[in-house]
Amino acid sequence: MPVKLGVAPIAWSNDDMPELGGDTTLEQCLEEASQAGYIGIESGGKFPKSSSELIPKLEKYNLKLCSGWYGANLRKNSVEDEKKLIKEQLQLFKDCQAPCIVFAEVSGSIQSDPNRRLSTRPQMESDEWKKYCHKISEMGKYLEDQGMPLAYHHHMGTIIETQKDTERLLDNTHESVKLTLDTGHMLFAKGESIKIIEDYKTRLKHVHCKDIRKNILEKSLSKDLSFRQAFLEGAFTVPGDGCIDYKPLFEVLKKNNYSGWLVVEAEQDPAKANPLEYAIKGFKYLSSTLGKTNIQIYQN
Repeated sequence: MPVKLGVAPIAWSNDDMPELGGDTTLEQCLEEASQAGYIGIESGGKFPKSSSELIPKLEKYNLKLCSGWYGANLRKNSVEDEKKLIKEQLQLFKDCQAPCIVFAEVSGSIQSDPNRRLSTRPQMESDEWKKYCHKISEMGKYLEDQGMPLAYHHHMGTIIETQKDTERLLDNTHESVKLTLDTGHMLFAKGESIKIIEDYKTRLKHVHCKDIRKNILEKSLSKDLSFRQAFLEGAFTVPGDGCIDYKPLFEVLKKNNYSGWLVVEAEQDPAKANPLEYAIKGFKYLSSTLGKTNIQIYQN
């Protein structure tokens, strides 16, 4: 089965730091994403919240909505409260026929705090882990029933950050709780993406292809920088511009018959890293590497 190539709008406009790409229009983002060769794009802060507005914009540039971020607060909220909060985005994604919702817990997250070192990220004790996994399972079953799978995104600075965290979450939740694997975040947390793919192939729903510049990663870890400091210094980049070799990872995806989306995502300052230039670079690298792995790429 062929895979689909998408891109995240964060290269053009950063929702956590609106001053990065603040003047970039949604139309420029969509046009350049399509120009670079992608057939899908994830949602972002500048995207319309109604399908009647969004679908025509996507169709104009021959793009599909290939998911998008949802920041949950299930540690504090009840499942019923979270269902109400996700309702608008759920309807939008259903209308746009997105493959899943990229779901992450942001309660207590330090990912946007420039003064919080990554070593101070929130963690849960055993009792809270049990309660949290129960809540995530309920949300997973609810979203599965709605035809919009929950694809959990492990993320630096949050309660689910490391490979061990990710494995614990998947081992203690219902099968409806799927996974968004982010290669950059997994490497940053000193984890092994290939091991996760091999061990949880039935749970893998979505893949973020984020690369890392090794020298900045090493500096970020040794100096215990904040997440914001790390990405502003250039820790993240597109595939083919960092230290991750995607060929072994793609070989495992091929063995597992993965046919979902591969989404290029890299938090960078657009003033320093031209979004179109880097989008093209990532697309070319993925296309070439997939070709070497004999994985077909779906065309619109």
